[in-house]
Amino acid sequence: MSIRPWVVVEEPDDRGLRRVTVGSTAAGGVWSLRELRKLLARRGHPDVDVDDAAYVCWRGGGSDTWPDRAWRRRTVSALMVAGLLASAVLNVMIGRPDVFGALTFAQRLTGAVLVLSGLVLLASAAAAVDHWGKRQSRVSGAVTVLGVLIALATDTLLVLMWLDEREWTRYMLAFMPLWCWAVWALCLLLRERAWKGVPQPRKVAAGVVVSAMFTALSLAYSTMYAPTVAPLHLTLKAGFGTARADGLHPFLQVPLKLSVKNTGAFSVYIVIDDFSVYGRTARYSEKGDSSVDEWERSIDLDKTREDSETNVDQLYFTALSRGRFYEPGTVLESGQEDTREHVLQVPRNAKYDLLHVDLQLAFMRKDRGRIDVDAFGDEHPSWNVTPERFFCTVDWCRDRLLYLGRVRHNNNLVNVTHGPRYMLATWGIGANDLFYSISPYHFEDPGPPPREKGKRELDRFGVSAVDTNAEVSMAELTKSIDVPRPS
Repeated sequence: MSIRPWVVVEEPDDRGLRRVTVGSTAAGGVWSLRELRKLLARRGHPDVDVDDAAYVCWRGGGSDTWPDRAWRRRTVSALMVAGLLASAVLNVMIGRPDVFGALTFAQRLTGAVLVLSGLVLLASAAAAVDHWGKRQSRVSGAVTVLGVLIALATDTLLVLMWLDEREWTRYMLAFMPLWCWAVWALCLLLRERAWKGVPQPRKVAAGVVVSAMFTALSLAYSTMYAPTVAPLHLTLKAGFGTARADGLHPFLQVPLKLSVKNTGAFSVYIVIDDFSVYGRTARYSEKGDSSVDEWERSIDLDKTREDSETNVDQLYFTALSRGRFYEPGTVLESGQEDTREHVLQVPRNAKYDLLHVDLQLAFMRKDRGRIDVDAFGDEHPSWNVTPERFFCTVDWCRDRLLYLGRVRHNNNLVNVTHGPRYMLATWGIGANDLFYSISPYHFEDPGPPPREKGKRELDRFGVSAVDTNAEVSMAELTKSIDVPRPS
C-alpha cells in the first residue's frame, strides 16, 4: 500500500465546497460528509472509513468541518436563476413582435437583438446553476455576470423610457422588480468576483464592453436617428378643367382634378384629408387703395388671407363643395399615385370672380407605427346618441364624423413602457381644419385630447400634414361659353 493516502479532501472554499481527489483523479466536490460517502460509493468504495488517516487525508479541517450554509446557497441560486429566466422571457416577449412585424430592417434588427439576448439569458441561467453548485465549468461565473449585465442594461433602458411619461403599463410589474433584482445580483457577483475563473478576464471584459458599445451605437443610429432623418414626401396637385354649360339646368359644370402621390421611401397611413372649393367675390376699386387700414379690414373679414391687392378689397369666400379624397386608415404605398376627378355645379349667374380649391392631407409614417385600421376606419357621427361613448355636444367635436383606433409604435420598447395610444381624427362640413391627435384619450373624458402630449406623440409617430391650393378665374373658365355676367 502506498504511504500517501489515496483519498484527499481539500480545505473548504469560500462557499464551503470541498474538492475530493481519489487516487490521482479529481472526483468532484462535496458539501457534506453524507455527500462524500455517496461519492466514494459511486467510485466503488462504499465501506471506506473516512476517519482512518491511512485512507483519507483531510486538509484544512477534519470530517466535522463543513461550513456550507445550504439554505443560503440554494436561496441565492434560486433567486439568481429565477431573475435570469424572467429577464429572458421579458426580452423575448418585447423583441418578438418587432422581429416578425416591423417594417424596416433596423427595427427588425432591434427585435432580433432582444430575442438573442433572451437566449443568452437562458444560457446564463444554466450557468448560474453550475456557479452556485459544483462549478464544473470555469466560465460559469463569467457567463452569469454577462447575463446579469444584459438584464440590467435592458431593464435600465425600460425604466428610463418609462420615466418619459410615467404611465401605468402591465409590463411595469416585470421590468421594475427585475431592475432591482439586477442591481442586487450584480453587486453580489462583483463582491464574489465571479469572473475570476476566466483566463485573462480583463481582456475578455474589455472586449465585451467595446462590443456592447458599438452594438448600442449601431442600434441607436438605426432605430432612432436614421428613421428620423429619412425623407418622406407626398406630392399634392389640384387644378380646374374647362367648364361646360349644363343644357338642362342653369349651371356650369366645372371639372376639378386632384392628385396625391407618395414620392417617399416609406408607405404611409392616411389619417384624415379634405378638399374644399370656394367661390371668391371682392369689392373692386379703379382708383385703388393700398392703405394699411384697408388691408387690416380685409384681414378681419378673413383671417386666413394675408395677401393684398391695390384694386381689390374685402374678399369674400363662399363654400361650394367639400369632400374627402381617402377613407381614414387607407395605406398609400411608396410610389403610389391616386387621382380623383370631381365636377362642380356653379350657377351661371354667380358673381364669383374666381374659384379657389384647398387640398390638405394628414398622414402617419408606416415605418414608425401601426394603426388598427379596422377600428379606425369606422366612422362615428358625433350627433348619434346610440353609441353613448362617441356622442359629443362640446364645441371641439360637435357636428363631426369621429374616427378612433389604437396605434402602436413599430419599436415595441415604446409600447411596453407607455400606456395605450389612440389615433383620433375628425371631419365635418362646417369647418375645413383637420383635427387629429395621438394620445391616451379614449372619449372617457368629455374634454378635448391633451394638445401638449398629443404634439409629442405626433412627432414620435411621424404624423405630418401637407396641403396645396389652386385658383382659376371665372373669365378663364367661361371664355369658350356664352355666359352672361351679372351686373
